[in-house]
Amino acid sequence: MENQQQQRQPASTKSRFRRLCVFCGSSPGKNPSYQLAAIQLGKQLVERNIDLVYGGGSIGLMGLISQAVYDGGRHVLGVIPKTLMPREITGETVGEVRAVSGMHQRKAEMARQADAFIALPGGYGTLEELLEVITWAQLGIHDKPVGLLNVDGYYNSLLSFIDKAVDEGFVTPAARNIIVSAQTAQELMCKLEVHLNDNPLPRSTC
Repeated sequence: MENQQQQRQPASTKSRFRRLCVFCGSSPGKNPSYQLAAIQLGKQLVERNIDLVYGGGSIGLMGLISQAVYDGGRHVLGVIPKTLMPREITGETVGEVRAVSGMHQRKAEMARQADAFIALPGGYGTLEELLEVITWAQLGIHDKPVGLLNVDGYYNSLLSFIDKAVDEGFVTPAARNIIVSAQTAQELMCKLEVHLNDNPLPRSTC
């Protein structure tokens, strides 16, 4: 299976990331743009030769991005609590599925495996995962880039709230800069590459 994946792998663009963690909804959302963004992000990972770690579901945006990455020949690691498997996995899964005992173990394992994080549109779970890795970065627990794919302004209200928190002295300007946001997958990947290092890759990478 691994050889077959390598054979269908397209020519890729160099990236500093080996594996990227994506947080996203187990629902597809009402706006087709969210679904398209999940597929486009998956294709960006494939083009950049990056593997995926995610929440392990086979439905919603989770299913779309994992299928796109897997179809492109990259490794997919899904980390999911045993109790959620009947709810978030339907039909056949793709890639490697790693069952863990609970939500805390899920988040810790995804964070351990990833070189960076991206949040697609999602609900409470996505927001909680995103804010936790931002908090960890603020506390110096990790120094991995954190990206927000702000599809059609989905996260505008969240970004406005964080800006308000900066204005009111609850979040420092430095901590505000932890979040790298963009409206398209390609733009976000380019920004994350630059954010990782002061020496950006050649423009052709983007």
